[in-house]
Amino acid sequence: MIKIILWDIDATLLDFLKSENMALKKAFARFDLGECTDSTVAEYSAINQSYWNRLETGELTKEQVLIGRFEEFLNVKGFCDVDANEFCEFYESSLPDRVEFIGNAEETIKALSNSYYQYAVTNGAKNVQTKKLAVSGIDGIFNGAFISDDVGYAKPSKEFFNFVLQNIPKVSDDEILIVGDSLTSDIKGGNNMGFKTCWFNPHNLPLSNGYSVDYQIDNIDSIFDVLKQENS
Repeated sequence: MIKIILWDIDATLLDFLKSENMALKKAFARFDLGECTDSTVAEYSAINQSYWNRLETGELTKEQVLIGRFEEFLNVKGFCDVDANEFCEFYESSLPDRVEFIGNAEETIKALSNSYYQYAVTNGAKNVQTKKLAVSGIDGIFNGAFISDDVGYAKPSKEFFNFVLQNIPKVSDDEILIVGDSLTSDIKGGNNMGFKTCWFNPHNLPLSNGYSVDYQIDNIDSIFDVLKQENS
């Protein structure tokens, strides 16, 4: 029986792509870099994802991710005179300016709040994620949040999730369900810990080798079916 749900935030509950698109275009305007097209955003997004993937494998630190992605992106685009640190600071501060739930995620987590402990687990930057949780109202729905900057380790490491376990009610590992869109972060972390796993896969991507997924959903409200099956 599931008693605790660990939720990823970006691209699971909140529409990160919309926040990213808006923040990057605001940064282009702030630094007078001309038009930021959708293809430019896509180009940055690919670079950004590659850096976060390297954080998950332990290859890079959080600071190297935050600055390195913009050093590479600005260099690729020919904006070598732009200070990557300043660009990053402005971009990060702009991310929480647009916070939207994916589908009916807000209604879903509200409905679950009377029956389950719910916690956010995220690798995002502390200042950004804290503001997102506040602006979205998630911090008033969940029982708590675990941000890698505070924990000192990132998903999918056992160190991150061991910290989580030390700070939530004591239950069996298989009474914990982790829900997220990332195989390399959320699902791998759940596999490492023996949690039940639910892959949020709205684009019906193929399951990569090496991951064990208990459930797949393409709409967040399908979590009710998952919980019904687990608790029957």
